Amino acid sequence: MKSRLSPSSICGALGQITVIVCGLSHFTTACGQNAALVPNATVESPQSVAAVPFRVEVVARDLRVVWSIAFAPDGRMFFTERAGRLRVMQNGKLREEPLLSLPDVDATGKLGLMGLALHPQFADNGWLYLAYSYRGDDGQRVRVVRYRETNNNLSERRVIIENIPAATNHAGCRIKFGPDAKLYITTGDADKPPLSQDLDSLAGKTLRLNEDGSVPEDNPFFHQPTRRVSAVWSYGHRNAQGLDWQPGTNLMFQSEHGPSGGDEVNIVERGKNYGWPVVHHTQSHPRMQSPLLEYTPLPAIAPASGMFYRGTAFPQLRGNFLVGCLRGECILRVRLDGRRVVSQERLLEKQYGRIREVAAAPDGSIYFSTSQHDPPEGRPRPGYDQILRLVPAK
Repeated sequence: MKSRLSPSSICGALGQITVIVCGLSHFTTACGQNAALVPNATVESPQSVAAVPFRVEVVARDLRVVWSIAFAPDGRMFFTERAGRLRVMQNGKLREEPLLSLPDVDATGKLGLMGLALHPQFADNGWLYLAYSYRGDDGQRVRVVRYRETNNNLSERRVIIENIPAATNHAGCRIKFGPDAKLYITTGDADKPPLSQDLDSLAGKTLRLNEDGSVPEDNPFFHQPTRRVSAVWSYGHRNAQGLDWQPGTNLMFQSEHGPSGGDEVNIVERGKNYGWPVVHHTQSHPRMQSPLLEYTPLPAIAPASGMFYRGTAFPQLRGNFLVGCLRGECILRVRLDGRRVVSQERLLEKQYGRIREVAAAPDGSIYFSTSQHDPPEGRPRPGYDQILRLVPAK
């Protein structure tokens, strides 16, 4: 069984971070010097992440629930808006027209266009993957599709997998390629918790597929009688939406929404059962995996994403797991030594509202998106939603 850290070990609101910038109180924008800034963007006062001074810059505003961000080798930034729009920023400028507006998306409640991943050889093949909700014959479902992107145009649509059960709040939809070049997909329990333990259902699972949607022969349930079961990598999940692999170990980490608290960070491994709904919060079971971290009691942090920082702009953050938190309104920083949690901090707490996606750009800057247009918890404010980024202060 894995160890847990109690909430008392979590540092609040930058409480353990020392600001080391002297004589600087405010940065003004200079769009001509930094093309990624939007006109008239405000830049916050310098702060410090792990004793590294940084500033927060506004990259884009007046958006609607930016769910996923991906950077192409040529410097373009792709991102999804949950209403069904795939957007592109190039040379620091947001293209006015979406690259794609999905006609069949179901954007009810917290559903819509969510996951986005670029193929590891995107520069050569142009393959771009999307995960989104739609209305099927049996209700709300999730579909993963692939397009070929060429010169800011999409073609050759291919369905990778579909008919995954979904519900307004529990649809998973985080998609990423792993170190093994396989496509991993998180799915929610579709508000039907027993489905997470049912290997005949794709709800409440982590799926693993080849780039074309076929099933790898080394999947744990490959020899089961149906293709859908053979796609399962792990099960017993409620609604995991953060997914990345630890540098050096290639361990898969996931952040997962819990029930009324009980949010989790898990190390997810081949064929294992993560307990939902049989066990949750601080409960345990000898044949089920306990979370590495679990957040009880309330308030929940609502972890919406997760990524390991590999950049050089903030060397003190290298190897840290960063989680965008909705109800927690922060970026949760988890320092690790392999499977062992060293410490935690809540960065930017209560400063920018609900934080959903966290992603690192090729230059090492850390991008994050707000998610204030979330019914019923979000409280939209002027200029929101936004994409912002952390850059080292000069």
